[in-house]
Amino acid sequence: MAEFLSPLERNPGSGHSVESQRIALCVEYDGSVFNGWQTQLNPALKTVQETLEHALANIADQPIKVLCAGRTDSGVHATGQIVHFDTTSRRPLQAWIKGVNSRLPPHVAVRWAQQVPEDFHARFSAQSRRYRYLIANTPVRPALLAAFVTPYFYPLDEHRMHAAAQQLLGENDFTSYRAVACQSRTPMRNLLKLNVTRRGEYVIAEVEANAFLQHMVRNLVGVLLAIGDGRRPVSWAREVLELRDRCSAGITAPATGLCLVNVRYPEHFKLPATPPPMDISLLRQA
Repeated sequence: MAEFLSPLERNPGSGHSVESQRIALCVEYDGSVFNGWQTQLNPALKTVQETLEHALANIADQPIKVLCAGRTDSGVHATGQIVHFDTTSRRPLQAWIKGVNSRLPPHVAVRWAQQVPEDFHARFSAQSRRYRYLIANTPVRPALLAAFVTPYFYPLDEHRMHAAAQQLLGENDFTSYRAVACQSRTPMRNLLKLNVTRRGEYVIAEVEANAFLQHMVRNLVGVLLAIGDGRRPVSWAREVLELRDRCSAGITAPATGLCLVNVRYPEHFKLPATPPPMDISLLRQA
């Protein structure tokens, strides 16, 4: 927004070179209206990355390229995606928040901005990523939250799901839980947390790892659903892991319901805390 920028700020260092600075942003988005995070070769496919870069370039008066903590698939949401970019444009931090937000569609918003040192990298500096998968365990699918939850009509036992999940913690070969087309050089990942709880009619899977393979969270949830509804024993999650064969596992749970909620970095970067997402109970009758 122009009102945030003085003429000097919009044309910094005119006539001489200006050192580049690195800015980190926390970004929230509704993934249901995008074809994933990463810019696609087909310009007709709208992505979060190109949408954000276009808005940033408008404020910076120069092309901007962003790098993110984790590339989300089509339909996957984020309340705590972290990105960084380098720019020679000097802008107050509010311009990178309110100014950029004024140029973004309603489905994307910058939540905070901070200047960071050159050794900060949104992807490689991250210590862990945390996702949340939200299941509406109701006999009738919800309408208002349709894009943000996965409906599941059969009764789920969250205690069985949680017990099964604990068998997967630690550093393991997650070949059985990654997409066949996954391009990661190694299937080894350190699963730090996989908690399954219930909040009324919602079953919530909270998953944290040092990094994730393609479709890993959705494949984990697919196996846990089969355990939660009684089709498979609690031991099945570990059995699938040890087979190291994607074909031995269950379905890939839908993208709806999956959200990147937090990325953890070393404390010395002093990044702001990510604001919590909206409490879904606010949309329900008390």
